[in-house]
Amino acid sequence: MKKYILSLFAILLVTFGAMSAAQADDYLRIGMEAAYAPFNWTQDNDENGAVPIEGTKQYANGYDVQIAKKIAEELGKKPLVVKISWNGLIPALTSGKIDMIIAGMSPTAERKKEIAFSSSYYTSEPVMVVKKDGKFANAKTLADFDGAKVTSQQGVYLYNLISQLTGAKKETAMQDFAQMRQALESGVIDAYVSERPEALTAESANSKFKMIQFKKGFEVGEEDASIAIGLRKNDDRISQINAAIEKISQADQVALMDKMIKEQPVDTNSTDEKTSFFQQVTKILTENWKALLRGTGMTLLISMVGTIVGLIIGLLIGVYRTAPKAANKVMAGLQTAFGWLLNIYIEIFRGTPMIVQSMVIYYGTAQAFGISLDRTWAAIFIVSINTGAYMSEIVRGGIFAVDKGQFEAATALGMTHGQTMRKVVLPQVVRNILPATGNEFVINIKDTSVLNVISVVELYFSGNTVATQTFQYFQTFTIIAVIYFILTFTVTRILRYIEKKIDADDYTTGANQMQTKELKS
Repeated sequence: MKKYILSLFAILLVTFGAMSAAQADDYLRIGMEAAYAPFNWTQDNDENGAVPIEGTKQYANGYDVQIAKKIAEELGKKPLVVKISWNGLIPALTSGKIDMIIAGMSPTAERKKEIAFSSSYYTSEPVMVVKKDGKFANAKTLADFDGAKVTSQQGVYLYNLISQLTGAKKETAMQDFAQMRQALESGVIDAYVSERPEALTAESANSKFKMIQFKKGFEVGEEDASIAIGLRKNDDRISQINAAIEKISQADQVALMDKMIKEQPVDTNSTDEKTSFFQQVTKILTENWKALLRGTGMTLLISMVGTIVGLIIGLLIGVYRTAPKAANKVMAGLQTAFGWLLNIYIEIFRGTPMIVQSMVIYYGTAQAFGISLDRTWAAIFIVSINTGAYMSEIVRGGIFAVDKGQFEAATALGMTHGQTMRKVVLPQVVRNILPATGNEFVINIKDTSVLNVISVVELYFSGNTVATQTFQYFQTFTIIAVIYFILTFTVTRILRYIEKKIDADDYTTGANQMQTKELKS
């Protein structure tokens, strides 16, 4: 029977692998932010020739998407958008997670060291975006921005152009244009450097914004102004891609961009001064509750499974580290060596941010070892091992909190180390560390937000998508903050209830707890 089960399991794996490989061969996986209208944006349906976004029920559209469709047709593939944050695009490409980048990326010399580029499929024009009623609304030249607080997107050539604004204060670069629009509206910055299509989008979406073009504007190199498709250096399809781009004339590019500017989703009520803040929040929640609910579910799944698995890892490490030395010298040496490895694991995962661990594990394993992880399983794995490193120290403290006399009593009764831990120590340890475990759970709920760097569609990712669609950043993130608070508050209350159930009427710990219960009985 075991042989039959194993054989059936192997057949299923091979079949599933073949189906996955066939599906991967059918699709051209295109990386983009899907949050940089009119180049690319996210929408809820397939209107106007939108393309599905992998792992979601949403679609991507925009100038980049329409170019991607032409490229996919030339290659005989179906286009599939993989939504990735800007900083994760190149790692995703070099690690094989996507086939190409079509995201308004310029072929700069620094990027050419990592990846190859196609011919240009659009030429950008840098402009400024300011507040219509702000101090710099009437600026005509670059020199008029003297004293202005200016920023742009991290990792793009636009940020370097700020140095051409004489006297301007170069603020820290921001992750995406959504953050810049929010910063501009709130007065954190006075202006940001953008490209004409994005500036037109911001201006039409928010009546408080104004685009400023210059007669004699920024000095921009050809490689910076051009926008091209990013490919792996060994991709031999570049000639086919260039041939497809050559078919798109300059006039066709302008016409396509104008079309995308008209078709981009803009919420006309987003800046209506007659609409109250509560009405705006209600409207966002009513229209986007399904996407937010899916994100909330993913956040709960990852944080819950990660906490439980991390607790198990912590308990196993705690038991192992308190085990007596083996009598055999060879086994004792192996025991010590494995202990060192555990110490290294604990120090690394406690000493590095989860966002860095996510990038290294998800993209690094694919690039270095050719191991392609599913992003959801990768997220659960990352949260689990990160939590396990912290829980191992919490468990160690919980074990030390148990009175030594109980260890001695168990030994006197002839119990092995495993029996002592399982029947005497761990029941008390679990109770002692329950508050700390609950705290880890709460931290994991919040820390899943960093997993957006590997495109996990959790609550923050979903909320950011809604914000870029509606241009209502403060309203949307207010909803997200409330959802996070409800999750963490509910988890805290449930764990407190469990603690009280375990302790009956008293909040005592360790040996004193056992003695108190014995007296009551």
